[in-house]
Amino acid sequence: MPKLERPGPLRDRVYEALLELITTRALQPGQHLVESELAGHLGVSRQPVREALQRLNTEGWVDLRPAQGAFVHEPTEEEADQLLTVRTLLEAEAARLAAANADKAGIQVLEEILKQGRLAVASDDVDAAVALNARFHGKVMELAGNAVLAELAAQVDRRVRWYYTPVARQRGNQSWIEHRDLIAAIADRDEQRATELMREHTEHTRRSYHARQQP
Repeated sequence: MPKLERPGPLRDRVYEALLELITTRALQPGQHLVESELAGHLGVSRQPVREALQRLNTEGWVDLRPAQGAFVHEPTEEEADQLLTVRTLLEAEAARLAAANADKAGIQVLEEILKQGRLAVASDDVDAAVALNARFHGKVMELAGNAVLAELAAQVDRRVRWYYTPVARQRGNQSWIEHRDLIAAIADRDEQRATELMREHTEHTRRSYHARQQP
């Protein structure tokens, strides 16, 4: 864990650092979070760590158990299914609007992210692949040009990353093949095709997550 620089609201920075460690699964679901250890790793006192854990508990990222302490939340199948279903609805509409509104420059950005994503998969760099996947979907959302839709998507983005990380390697290059096809539909201004491809793409991730959870 990197040491945190002092300037800025410390409890907010500790919160952001811990949330990033949770969403990237550096801190695993069910893992015991010991205040003194986290404070030592981050180079801060226990107070901002305690405040950050309380906020993460309120937001459902951490479970505070009486007489036991704090633990990274373990998402249930129902929680994951509900979140990923909502994601499919938002992303499908974003793809449709992107097909209607995207300009040449925006499509070129998508193609560059695609190139980088395939390189990340080829080098088995899961963290980079997850980050680039988020960038790709974020760019599609930006090209959609709907601020309210983007705001709603931002609220679920980190949880999507949380669920996507465990299946990123399994999805591998297939995910980027689907991205390639989606770019083609957006470039062709084929709203119906873009909607269908994005819906299928996000559903593949949802099914992959649930399949991974099976014994």
